[in-house]
Amino acid sequence: MKHILVTGANGQLGSELQFLSKNHNDFNFTFVDVDDLDITDQNKVIQYFAQGKFDVCINCAAYTAVDKAESDQELAFKVNVCGPENLAIACDKNNTTLFHVSTDFVFEGDSSTAYSENMQTSPLGVYGHTKLKGEQVIQQVLKKYYILRTAWLYSSYGNNFVKTMLRLGRERGELGVIVDQIGTPTYARDLAKAILLLINDNQECYGVYHFSNEGVASWYDFAKTIFMMKNIEVNVNPIPTSAYPTPAKRPSFSLLDKSKIKTTFNITIPYWQESLLNCLKLID
Repeated sequence: MKHILVTGANGQLGSELQFLSKNHNDFNFTFVDVDDLDITDQNKVIQYFAQGKFDVCINCAAYTAVDKAESDQELAFKVNVCGPENLAIACDKNNTTLFHVSTDFVFEGDSSTAYSENMQTSPLGVYGHTKLKGEQVIQQVLKKYYILRTAWLYSSYGNNFVKTMLRLGRERGELGVIVDQIGTPTYARDLAKAILLLINDNQECYGVYHFSNEGVASWYDFAKTIFMMKNIEVNVNPIPTSAYPTPAKRPSFSLLDKSKIKTTFNITIPYWQESLLNCLKLID
């Protein structure tokens, strides 16, 4: 039986892993959040690993407040760089495989084709820079790692774009949503399932992989589909990024090429509309 440690267990992905763990009696899960284990404290991380004898660590802990990171650089660096480095050091000492979740924000967003794993990274803001640095320190310290870059994550757990749209759609008759940022919404449960599939696979094909749902959308498309599926009548206006200035710049195009993970592990990935419908059934 594999012993699996999940950090950041109360976030969207961690919560989905907790839900799915009920169907995995072949795995022994330990779920921790910052109150149980602060991954930025190297001594505590090493001590925790020494007591636990984990085969796998899934790091779902991250500083994800994209705009706030611009003014809170120190904390973003601690969580997104020092935390993964500490986990990688502990994993290396204990022969533990690390699964680490990264982001499409490592890319600038100026490509005309979907981003593959070997394409040039060039983050636009602090969040993307710290996530990329987190990837790099893992690769320097550890051989047994999977880095999974994902995008536009949502779930029935936690706070996310889907829940925000549902709230605003019911409060207002009209909304403006950005139309010139292109990517793919990703249901956190699908990502959690993929991670568990990789653990079960035992191939040891370590490295960087991209995972999002299939298909292409703008935030405007995403919002319109949410309202349509939930039968919420609201007038949605497409607006350019320039009409909604934010502290952090975002990639205008962050479509991820999933060919590598699909061919390596024979994974079938659902289209984003199908997964959105499944998620919306769980949200009032």
